[in-house]
Amino acid sequence: MALDFLILYEHVVREYESILLLKAELARRGYTVELRQLLDRKKLKYFTLKKPKVLVSSCMYDDEAINSHVYNNIGVCNKVVNLHWEQMLSDTQEEGAWFNFGGNAKKCVQTCWGKRTQQRLVAHGMQEKNCPVTGAVMMDFLRPEFRGYFKDKAALCREHGLDPDKKLMLYISSFGYASMTEQEVKELSDMAGEDFTGFAGTNRTSMEQTLAWFDQYLAGHPEVQLVYRRHPSEWNSPALEALAQKRPNFRVIFADSVKQWIVAADQIFIWMSTAIAEVYFAGKSCRILRPVPIEHEYDPVIYKGADHITDYAAFAAAADAPDSAPFPIAKEVIEGYFDRSDTPAYVRMADLLEDVYKNPPRDQPFSPPFRPHFNLLKFCALIGVHMMYAVKFDPARLAGVAPGFADMASRIYGYIDKAHISKEEARAMEEKIARFVG
Repeated sequence: MALDFLILYEHVVREYESILLLKAELARRGYTVELRQLLDRKKLKYFTLKKPKVLVSSCMYDDEAINSHVYNNIGVCNKVVNLHWEQMLSDTQEEGAWFNFGGNAKKCVQTCWGKRTQQRLVAHGMQEKNCPVTGAVMMDFLRPEFRGYFKDKAALCREHGLDPDKKLMLYISSFGYASMTEQEVKELSDMAGEDFTGFAGTNRTSMEQTLAWFDQYLAGHPEVQLVYRRHPSEWNSPALEALAQKRPNFRVIFADSVKQWIVAADQIFIWMSTAIAEVYFAGKSCRILRPVPIEHEYDPVIYKGADHITDYAAFAAAADAPDSAPFPIAKEVIEGYFDRSDTPAYVRMADLLEDVYKNPPRDQPFSPPFRPHFNLLKFCALIGVHMMYAVKFDPARLAGVAPGFADMASRIYGYIDKAHISKEEARAMEEKIARFVG
């Protein structure tokens, strides 16, 4: 029997909770839905008996993305909806070709969290029917209907070995480039057609100085505990490990969603994360830490004109003060990018998907001149690396005999490991969400 919807995701922490909510709503309406990670091994059933009617992607920028995410997962499908997880861009990115979609990606349904993104895409050649405004599903968990979904501060602290009676400070990091090697930065730059070398340097410098601020402040304030919430792409950081060992009141915690920590925190600091919108929808405020300026071509436009803290003295003063500062970004800016509605975004998104499912394709993503091709090498490589992952054999161990293969396979292995979620974890999340749907 054919599958109704196949939803692809990339980052578990960024996406999984939201797509489970969307899946629950679609299932409530009687549809069949399955979830797959972008680097899961390909399955022949999705090309044949269980070929989905609608493919829901996590990103879809150009023809190569259509080829990789659609054709190499399910074959030809003209009903493609992109959940479009990267919508908070810099002014340069908003005007560039990459984030405004190229080729037949303009013929996919590119969902928009708010009117400002829709207006930008229309201005860059998309038809309005292909870029509908749905709101941001991840904000739904902060709505009154989801009261009780998150743990309170005391429960969260006990779970992670923190003292619920002490002040809980949260830092939401975005230093994804700081953990990248020069080679990884180069590969990303080549793929995007943009040189990220300078921004990677800004990441490293900002991270170094921010951690120095935390080190100095926590040394004099043992009554404060600071949870560093790393970015999904930020991993293998010796600097974080060193500070966590040095300061017992500094903790790097990746478990639980960023929304959970926002809800529980007494005070929140941030660099350039789009999670600032979640702080807003949670009804809280935060302070923006900028030890060094961020190049305008990478600084999200949502931060334009916002108040920044640029030195240790100002940070220490803010940390000592009650958390009663006004929100650093204007309401009309936030709600221009994150549409607020009486109807939850997951319901609006499900309405859209149902419309796409029931009606003829809005456009033809597989129309010429696009010519899809099957990537047999990737198909086989994913099978092999997943077999290695199943027995926990890191391909880096083959570097001595096959350095090229070991490098390629170990990177895939690392991405698979980062995106792994156990069946038990997934089931627990699904059961928790089910209580709030229907």
